[in-house]
Amino acid sequence: MRALGSLVADVLAVLLFVAIGLLQHHEGLTASSVGYVSWPFVLGMLLGHLAIRSWRRPFGLWPQGVFIWAITIVAAMAIRTLFGAGTEPSFVIVTAVVLAVFMLGWRAVASFVTRRERRTSARPAATRTEGSTPRSR
Repeated sequence: MRALGSLVADVLAVLLFVAIGLLQHHEGLTASSVGYVSWPFVLGMLLGHLAIRSWRRPFGLWPQGVFIWAITIVAAMAIRTLFGAGTEPSFVIVTAVVLAVFMLGWRAVASFVTRRERRTSARPAATRTEGSTPRSR
């Protein structure tokens, strides 16, 4: 289930990036325009998830998140080049930075929010006591 959540979060990050870009360039924000612009990024992101086997550690920032982000950028730019869409250096840089903030950002927040849960679950069950927390020890 977590792997699906990671995939959905990355798709939402790509769709947010595309929507902001379309609005920034005064393009129509329609389902077809979002789909047309986002498909190379979504395909690249799916390739990244498969290549890194993200289901093993779906919310991992390193190396999962970084590799998924990098593969997304490279694959999307290759696809855009093949189809004659823009890949000017400024576009590639802005895309890389914005998608890094979105795709790595949600992972960093998830990691911060769940760190206490991970610490508690990492301790052996025999050492845990009812109602104990790492701070109460």
